[in-house]
Amino acid sequence: MKKFFLYLCMAVILTACGSRVDSQKNNLVISDPAKNLEATAGNEFKIVLDSNPGTGYHWELDEELDGTIVQFVSNEYVADEPAMPGSGGRDVWIFKAVKPGEVHITLSYYPPSNDAVGPQQKVTFTVTVK
Repeated sequence: MKKFFLYLCMAVILTACGSRVDSQKNNLVISDPAKNLEATAGNEFKIVLDSNPGTGYHWELDEELDGTIVQFVSNEYVADEPAMPGSGGRDVWIFKAVKPGEVHITLSYYPPSNDAVGPQQKVTFTVTVK
């Protein structure tokens, strides 16, 4: 079971290729933390990550945002099709660019646990607002 989650985390990194919508399949594409994200002040932008909350794992915003530059709007889970028990999907995090500047958004992937445990994975995105 631990190997499955290790492979899942590796898949997030290996399949990453910039947050966008694939026009042919209308699917969300995984955001790449190695690439700088750019946003225009006043507009919203998305960070998309592989997720499988059916296993108890979940993403959390790990650090407080500089709300003068970027604000958290919402996040939602979008299941892969066909949606079946135990199948994965994507977490879509939506933020609003407020004013020009640069911020770091860190998200952590936590395992299911009733005890305080550290994240299985942590990703940091650099966002430049113009």
